Amino acid sequence: MKTYQAYNLSIASELLLPELIEIEKEGNPDVIVRLGKPEDVTNVEFDRGSNFRGDVAEVGMFLVQRGCEITIAPEPGVDEALLCTILLGPILSILLRQRGLLVLHASCVDINNKAVAFMGGSGWGKSTLATAFHTSGFDVLSDDVMPIQIGSGQPIVFPAYPQFKLWPEAAASLGQDTESLSPIHQNAPKLGYKFARGFQQNPLPLQRIYVLAKGDEHEIASLQPQDAFVELVRHTRAMSLVTEQEFLTSHMRLCTELVKKVDFCRFTRKPSLADLPDLVNLIANDVADDNKSTLMLAVQ
Repeated sequence: MKTYQAYNLSIASELLLPELIEIEKEGNPDVIVRLGKPEDVTNVEFDRGSNFRGDVAEVGMFLVQRGCEITIAPEPGVDEALLCTILLGPILSILLRQRGLLVLHASCVDINNKAVAFMGGSGWGKSTLATAFHTSGFDVLSDDVMPIQIGSGQPIVFPAYPQFKLWPEAAASLGQDTESLSPIHQNAPKLGYKFARGFQQNPLPLQRIYVLAKGDEHEIASLQPQDAFVELVRHTRAMSLVTEQEFLTSHMRLCTELVKKVDFCRFTRKPSLADLPDLVNLIANDVADDNKSTLMLAVQ
């Protein structure tokens, strides 16, 4: 069993997780990932909350318990890379929700020591945009799974791990040698891009969330609180899986609190890979202008 760091957690796993950062851990880990048999999963009471059981066709069965333990009963001969992809995506999203975090379908970058997120569905360009920021010298916190801790102060984003999942054409447009990149798992359409530099390992306060949209022009517009709330619910990870009433009530409360504490904008852009450098500048300038306005208000 090896121990890894991700999402501000130490994760001891019997399944090798090469995407994560391996660490030396003294004491008990925050999360344990075990490989087991189907009966290890089916013999536990299932409540769609603190004890969640799932079955992914041709991959295996999963049991996620109390935000601290995952049991996997894999199908014989399953591709381990596919198993890792499922574990690090939907399964860990369930565990993070069990731990009281709001988990969004979003990528996140570090701009002036503040977390700035891009939220949207699959294929909306979150990873591509975050990779464009990374290529431009910005550090990255997460790709696709973004957990937020919401308390009395500013919401905090926990960093994930240093890998992007990219479409080949997007990777090529950002200067990557696609021949040197491997699919994230066998027959997957996306490539895995691991990077040694430019990963922000420290949690950061969340400043702004951009909700991605496609259009004929590049445009940034503020979102009204009610619209921001709808988008948060729409883009919460594992929303249709963790449905126990206590978790649904907590989720609505967290979304309400986040809308009060963080700026939301609709970011509409043309679907053009050639415009990615312009999009990075547009966002960076928008965040900088917001910081200037905040500073002026503080001085006054």
